[in-house]
Amino acid sequence: MSQSSLWDRLPQVSKNLIVINFICWLADMVLSRSIGINLSNILGLHYFGSDSFYLWQPFTYMFMHANFGHIFFNMFAVLMFAPPLEERWGSKRFLIYYLVSGIGAGFVQELVWWLFAGQAAMWAVTIGASGAVFGILFAFGWLFPDVKMFLLFVPIPIPARIFVILYALCELWQGIAPSAGDNVAHFAHLGGMLFGWLLLLWWRHKDKETFSATPYESKLTKWWKTKRAERKKNNTTKYSNYHYQDPVKDSYQDDKTEEQKEKDRILDKIKHYGYDSLTDDEKGKIFK
Repeated sequence: MSQSSLWDRLPQVSKNLIVINFICWLADMVLSRSIGINLSNILGLHYFGSDSFYLWQPFTYMFMHANFGHIFFNMFAVLMFAPPLEERWGSKRFLIYYLVSGIGAGFVQELVWWLFAGQAAMWAVTIGASGAVFGILFAFGWLFPDVKMFLLFVPIPIPARIFVILYALCELWQGIAPSAGDNVAHFAHLGGMLFGWLLLLWWRHKDKETFSATPYESKLTKWWKTKRAERKKNNTTKYSNYHYQDPVKDSYQDDKTEEQKEKDRILDKIKHYGYDSLTDDEKGKIFK
């Protein structure tokens, strides 16, 4: 029996997204060259104040791409990072996440145009799945924080959570830098991350019993929980060899000295609240 290919093993939604994006790119290229129809202009995201804006564009813009390099790197990211998310969440939840991240990225781009672009926004258009891809990247760092990743041309393994943070900071800097003029919608990328994060928080709040923030705990979380468990165990077993009981309720009580009564009170406190609940003065009395 022949082994199934990587493509055959891809989850259905991840596979379909890659196919649909390439079909849209090919259709745009063929139609523009053959009959002069520019699908990127029709389906790409225009400023909401422009005459070229239509209600479908916040959804359709994420399936259009400028050139082969643009679509290749976006779909390569989908190929690498989307399958673990879809396998973890299921196809329906993953598709919702992908679309919310992409639409949220478009919303942030519209907001940036409105706040900062002025009249120049009337001729602007945004296309590409990058906003949804950055949402996927953020979710991967959230779900698999300790998976090692590599920056291009930097052969140093970086935990996914650190990689995502560095990438986000890089996008923020490129978006606000005075020399920024690379025609890349950096704030849309951040918008995809932002809306992905908000959706993850919402799912975790609404589905506390079944929605897990991580499929496994990060090393820091494991270390902290182990330390807490050890501390709790030490508190309960440190004096397990000490045998004591509640003071006998009989006439002997009346004959006890004040010192013995105080020791009995302290032992009772240890029994109910643990040794760490004692004050320094009480610890001194019990071992006196």
